[in-house]
Amino acid sequence: MIPILFKIGPLTIYSYGAALVVAFYTTYFLLSRELKRLNYDEKLASDMIFAAAVGGILGSKLYYLIENYDRVIEDPTGMIFSGSGLVFLGGLMGGTLGVTHVLKKNNLPWLVFADIVAPLLILGYAIGRVGCLLVGDDYGLPTHLPWGLTFKDGLPPTSTHNFALYYPWVDLTGFEPGWLKVHPTQLYETLSGLAIFAFLWMRRNQVKVVGSLFFTYLIMAGLERFLVEFIRTNDKYLLNLFSGAQVISLGMIIIGTYFLIYPFKQDEDFEV
Repeated sequence: MIPILFKIGPLTIYSYGAALVVAFYTTYFLLSRELKRLNYDEKLASDMIFAAAVGGILGSKLYYLIENYDRVIEDPTGMIFSGSGLVFLGGLMGGTLGVTHVLKKNNLPWLVFADIVAPLLILGYAIGRVGCLLVGDDYGLPTHLPWGLTFKDGLPPTSTHNFALYYPWVDLTGFEPGWLKVHPTQLYETLSGLAIFAFLWMRRNQVKVVGSLFFTYLIMAGLERFLVEFIRTNDKYLLNLFSGAQVISLGMIIIGTYFLIYPFKQDEDFEV
Protein backbone atom coordinates (compact mmCIF):
# COMPACT_ATOMS: atom_id res chain seq x y z
CA MET A 1 0.00 0.00 0.00
CA ILE A 2 1.21 3.45 -0.92
CA PRO A 3 -1.63 5.87 -0.07
CA ILE A 4 0.71 8.87 -0.30
CA LEU A 5 3.19 9.04 -3.18
CA PHE A 6 5.25 11.92 -1.81
CA LYS A 7 5.16 15.25 -0.01
CA ILE A 8 6.66 18.57 -1.04
CA GLY A 9 6.39 20.91 1.93
CA PRO A 10 2.68 21.33 2.68
CA LEU A 11 1.73 19.68 -0.63
CA THR A 12 0.70 16.02 -0.36
CA ILE A 13 0.29 13.89 -3.48
CA TYR A 14 -2.13 11.04 -2.84
CA SER A 15 -1.84 7.92 -4.97
CA TYR A 16 -5.56 7.64 -5.77
CA GLY A 17 -5.75 11.24 -6.92
CA ALA A 18 -2.58 10.76 -8.95
CA ALA A 19 -4.11 7.67 -10.60
CA LEU A 20 -7.20 9.68 -11.58
CA VAL A 21 -5.03 12.43 -13.05
CA VAL A 22 -3.05 9.85 -15.04
CA ALA A 23 -6.30 8.25 -16.23
CA PHE A 24 -7.79 11.55 -17.41
CA TYR A 25 -4.63 12.80 -19.10
CA THR A 26 -3.98 9.46 -20.80
CA THR A 27 -7.50 9.29 -22.19
CA TYR A 28 -7.34 12.97 -23.17
CA PHE A 29 -4.10 12.39 -25.10
CA LEU A 30 -5.47 9.38 -26.96
CA LEU A 31 -8.84 11.03 -27.61
CA SER A 32 -7.14 14.12 -29.07
CA ARG A 33 -5.13 11.93 -31.42
CA GLU A 34 -8.20 9.96 -32.50
CA LEU A 35 -10.25 13.08 -33.17
CA LYS A 36 -7.44 14.56 -35.25
CA ARG A 37 -7.04 11.30 -37.18
CA LEU A 38 -10.78 11.21 -37.92
CA ASN A 39 -10.82 14.88 -39.00
CA TYR A 40 -12.77 16.17 -36.02
CA ASP A 41 -11.79 19.25 -34.06
CA GLU A 42 -9.32 17.89 -31.52
CA LYS A 43 -10.27 20.71 -29.15
CA LEU A 44 -13.45 18.72 -28.49
CA ALA A 45 -11.32 16.34 -26.44
CA SER A 46 -10.90 18.80 -23.58
CA ASP A 47 -14.64 19.57 -23.48
CA MET A 48 -15.53 15.87 -23.52
CA ILE A 49 -13.01 14.89 -20.85
CA PHE A 50 -14.08 17.79 -18.60
CA ALA A 51 -17.76 16.91 -19.00
CA ALA A 52 -16.98 13.24 -18.35
CA ALA A 53 -15.01 14.15 -15.22
CA VAL A 54 -17.71 16.39 -13.72
CA GLY A 55 -20.58 14.10 -14.66
CA GLY A 56 -18.61 11.04 -13.59
CA ILE A 57 -17.77 12.39 -10.15
CA LEU A 58 -21.36 13.49 -9.49
CA GLY A 59 -22.81 10.25 -10.85
CA SER A 60 -20.42 8.03 -8.91
CA LYS A 61 -21.08 9.90 -5.67
CA LEU A 62 -24.85 9.66 -6.15
CA TYR A 63 -24.60 5.92 -6.85
CA TYR A 64 -22.46 5.49 -3.73
CA LEU A 65 -24.93 7.36 -1.53
CA ILE A 66 -27.88 5.36 -2.86
CA GLU A 67 -26.03 2.06 -2.39
CA ASN A 68 -25.11 3.04 1.19
CA TYR A 69 -28.34 4.80 2.15
CA ASP A 70 -28.31 3.25 5.65
CA ARG A 71 -24.97 4.90 6.41
CA VAL A 72 -26.19 8.16 4.85
CA ILE A 73 -29.11 8.22 7.31
CA GLU A 74 -26.70 7.77 10.21
CA ASP A 75 -24.16 10.37 9.04
CA PRO A 76 -25.46 12.37 6.03
CA THR A 77 -22.86 15.14 6.20
CA GLY A 78 -19.93 12.79 6.62
CA MET A 79 -21.07 10.53 3.78
CA ILE A 80 -21.85 13.34 1.33
CA PHE A 81 -18.63 15.26 1.89
CA SER A 82 -16.27 12.34 2.42
CA GLY A 83 -13.58 11.52 -0.12
CA SER A 84 -15.01 8.05 -0.62
CA GLY A 85 -17.61 6.99 -3.11
CA LEU A 86 -16.08 7.30 -6.58
CA VAL A 87 -17.99 4.26 -7.90
CA PHE A 88 -17.27 3.50 -11.55
CA LEU A 89 -20.72 2.31 -12.62
CA GLY A 90 -22.31 5.50 -11.29
CA GLY A 91 -19.48 7.46 -12.88
CA LEU A 92 -20.12 5.77 -16.22
CA MET A 93 -23.75 6.90 -16.20
CA GLY A 94 -22.94 10.42 -15.03
CA GLY A 95 -20.04 10.75 -17.43
CA THR A 96 -22.20 9.54 -20.32
CA LEU A 97 -24.75 12.27 -19.61
CA GLY A 98 -21.98 14.87 -19.44
CA VAL A 99 -20.45 13.83 -22.76
CA THR A 100 -23.91 13.59 -24.34
CA HIS A 101 -24.46 17.25 -23.48
CA VAL A 102 -21.24 18.19 -25.29
CA LEU A 103 -22.17 16.12 -28.35
CA LYS A 104 -25.66 17.60 -28.57
CA LYS A 105 -24.28 21.10 -28.12
CA ASN A 106 -21.97 20.53 -31.10
CA ASN A 107 -24.53 18.55 -33.12
CA LEU A 108 -22.29 15.48 -33.31
CA PRO A 109 -23.38 11.83 -33.85
CA TRP A 110 -23.65 10.03 -30.52
CA LEU A 111 -23.00 6.50 -31.73
CA VAL A 112 -19.97 7.48 -33.78
CA PHE A 113 -18.37 9.11 -30.76
CA ALA A 114 -19.44 6.24 -28.51
CA ASP A 115 -17.28 3.99 -30.69
CA ILE A 116 -14.40 6.45 -30.45
CA VAL A 117 -14.42 6.63 -26.65
CA ALA A 118 -15.26 2.96 -25.95
CA PRO A 119 -11.62 1.76 -25.61
CA LEU A 120 -10.76 4.83 -23.53
CA LEU A 121 -13.53 4.16 -21.01
CA ILE A 122 -12.09 0.80 -20.02
CA LEU A 123 -8.53 2.17 -20.09
CA GLY A 124 -9.43 4.92 -17.63
CA TYR A 125 -11.13 2.32 -15.44
CA ALA A 126 -8.06 0.08 -15.46
CA ILE A 127 -5.76 2.94 -14.46
CA GLY A 128 -8.16 4.07 -11.74
CA ARG A 129 -8.08 0.60 -10.20
CA VAL A 130 -4.32 1.01 -9.66
CA GLY A 131 -5.18 3.91 -7.37
CA CYS A 132 -7.64 1.71 -5.48
CA LEU A 133 -4.91 -0.90 -5.00
CA LEU A 134 -2.44 1.67 -3.68
CA VAL A 135 -4.88 3.02 -1.06
CA GLY A 136 -6.28 -0.39 -0.12
CA ASP A 137 -9.85 0.25 -1.23
CA ASP A 138 -12.33 -1.95 -3.15
CA TYR A 139 -10.53 -5.17 -2.33
CA GLY A 140 -12.10 -8.63 -2.40
CA LEU A 141 -13.11 -11.42 -0.04
CA PRO A 142 -10.67 -13.15 2.32
CA THR A 143 -8.56 -15.83 0.64
CA HIS A 144 -5.86 -18.37 1.39
CA LEU A 145 -4.39 -18.02 -2.10
CA PRO A 146 -0.67 -17.17 -2.15
CA TRP A 147 -1.19 -13.88 -4.00
CA GLY A 148 -3.71 -12.58 -1.48
CA LEU A 149 -2.82 -9.20 0.04
CA THR A 150 -3.25 -7.73 3.50
CA PHE A 151 -4.20 -4.05 3.68
CA LYS A 152 -3.34 -3.05 7.24
CA ASP A 153 -4.06 0.60 6.47
CA GLY A 154 -6.85 -0.11 4.00
CA LEU A 155 -10.28 1.46 3.76
CA PRO A 156 -11.11 -0.29 6.02
CA PRO A 157 -8.10 -2.36 7.17
CA THR A 158 -8.47 -6.07 6.38
CA SER A 159 -8.81 -7.52 9.88
CA THR A 160 -11.40 -10.01 11.12
CA HIS A 161 -12.74 -7.29 13.41
CA ASN A 162 -13.36 -4.87 10.54
CA PHE A 163 -14.89 -7.56 8.35
CA ALA A 164 -17.31 -8.44 11.14
CA LEU A 165 -18.09 -4.75 11.60
CA TYR A 166 -18.36 -3.54 7.99
CA TYR A 167 -19.10 -6.77 6.08
CA PRO A 168 -21.12 -8.94 8.48
CA TRP A 169 -22.51 -10.96 5.55
CA VAL A 170 -19.04 -12.31 4.69
CA ASP A 171 -18.42 -15.83 5.99
CA LEU A 172 -15.10 -15.94 7.87
CA THR A 173 -15.22 -19.67 8.58
CA GLY A 174 -11.74 -21.13 8.24
CA PHE A 175 -9.91 -17.85 8.89
CA GLU A 176 -7.98 -17.19 12.09
CA PRO A 177 -8.71 -13.98 14.05
CA GLY A 178 -6.40 -11.11 13.16
CA TRP A 179 -5.17 -9.87 9.81
CA LEU A 180 -6.70 -11.33 6.68
CA LYS A 181 -5.36 -11.79 3.19
CA VAL A 182 -7.90 -10.75 0.57
CA HIS A 183 -8.33 -11.08 -3.16
CA PRO A 184 -6.56 -8.10 -4.84
CA THR A 185 -9.60 -7.52 -7.04
CA GLN A 186 -8.23 -4.09 -7.98
CA LEU A 187 -5.32 -5.84 -9.69
CA TYR A 188 -7.63 -8.37 -11.33
CA GLU A 189 -9.68 -5.51 -12.78
CA THR A 190 -6.63 -3.57 -13.93
CA LEU A 191 -5.32 -6.56 -15.87
CA SER A 192 -8.77 -7.39 -17.28
CA GLY A 193 -9.34 -3.75 -18.22
CA LEU A 194 -6.03 -3.49 -20.05
CA ALA A 195 -6.81 -6.67 -21.98
CA ILE A 196 -10.24 -5.32 -22.99
CA PHE A 197 -8.67 -1.99 -23.96
CA ALA A 198 -6.12 -3.73 -26.19
CA PHE A 199 -8.88 -5.75 -27.88
CA LEU A 200 -11.10 -2.71 -28.52
CA TRP A 201 -8.21 -0.46 -29.55
CA MET A 202 -7.06 -2.92 -32.21
CA ARG A 203 -10.60 -3.15 -33.58
CA ARG A 204 -11.30 0.59 -33.70
CA ASN A 205 -10.42 0.80 -37.41
CA GLN A 206 -12.57 -2.21 -38.28
CA VAL A 207 -15.96 -0.84 -37.25
CA LYS A 208 -18.43 -1.65 -40.01
CA VAL A 209 -21.65 -1.03 -38.06
CA VAL A 210 -21.87 2.24 -36.17
CA GLY A 211 -22.10 1.70 -32.43
CA SER A 212 -20.83 -1.89 -32.54
CA LEU A 213 -17.55 -1.13 -30.77
CA PHE A 214 -19.36 0.67 -27.95
CA PHE A 215 -21.87 -2.14 -27.51
CA THR A 216 -19.00 -4.63 -27.49
CA TYR A 217 -17.46 -2.55 -24.70
CA LEU A 218 -20.71 -2.73 -22.73
CA ILE A 219 -20.72 -6.52 -22.98
CA MET A 220 -17.06 -7.00 -22.06
CA ALA A 221 -16.95 -4.40 -19.27
CA GLY A 222 -20.27 -5.65 -17.89
CA LEU A 223 -19.10 -9.26 -17.93
CA GLU A 224 -15.80 -8.38 -16.26
CA ARG A 225 -17.52 -6.51 -13.43
CA PHE A 226 -20.29 -9.11 -13.07
CA LEU A 227 -17.75 -11.91 -12.54
CA VAL A 228 -15.38 -10.05 -10.21
CA GLU A 229 -18.31 -9.07 -7.97
CA PHE A 230 -18.57 -12.70 -6.82
CA ILE A 231 -15.29 -12.28 -4.94
CA ARG A 232 -15.82 -8.70 -3.76
CA THR A 233 -17.20 -7.61 -0.41
CA ASN A 234 -20.35 -5.92 -1.73
CA ASP A 235 -23.60 -7.14 -0.20
CA LYS A 236 -25.90 -9.23 -2.37
CA TYR A 237 -29.40 -7.78 -2.76
CA LEU A 238 -31.16 -9.58 -5.59
CA LEU A 239 -32.21 -13.06 -4.41
CA ASN A 240 -29.24 -12.84 -2.02
CA LEU A 241 -27.11 -13.79 -5.00
CA PHE A 242 -26.33 -10.60 -6.93
CA SER A 243 -25.07 -7.17 -5.87
CA GLY A 244 -26.33 -3.85 -7.19
CA ALA A 245 -23.26 -3.62 -9.42
CA GLN A 246 -24.07 -7.02 -10.89
CA VAL A 247 -27.61 -5.96 -11.72
CA ILE A 248 -26.28 -2.93 -13.60
CA SER A 249 -23.62 -5.10 -15.25
CA LEU A 250 -26.30 -7.49 -16.46
CA GLY A 251 -28.13 -4.49 -17.91
CA MET A 252 -24.96 -3.48 -19.76
CA ILE A 253 -24.55 -7.00 -21.16
CA ILE A 254 -28.19 -7.20 -22.25
CA ILE A 255 -28.17 -3.77 -23.92
CA GLY A 256 -24.86 -4.46 -25.67
CA THR A 257 -25.99 -7.87 -26.90
CA TYR A 258 -29.35 -6.60 -28.12
CA PHE A 259 -27.88 -3.80 -30.21
CA LEU A 260 -25.17 -6.03 -31.65
CA ILE A 261 -27.88 -8.42 -32.83
CA TYR A 262 -30.28 -5.64 -33.91
CA PRO A 263 -27.96 -2.75 -34.83
CA PHE A 264 -29.03 0.76 -35.72
CA LYS A 265 -29.19 1.58 -39.39
CA GLN A 266 -26.19 3.51 -40.67
CA ASP A 267 -28.24 6.68 -41.09
CA GLU A 268 -29.70 6.49 -37.57
CA ASP A 269 -28.25 7.79 -34.36
CA PHE A 270 -28.89 6.89 -30.76
CA GLU A 271 -30.56 9.47 -28.52
CA VAL A 272 -29.79 9.61 -24.79
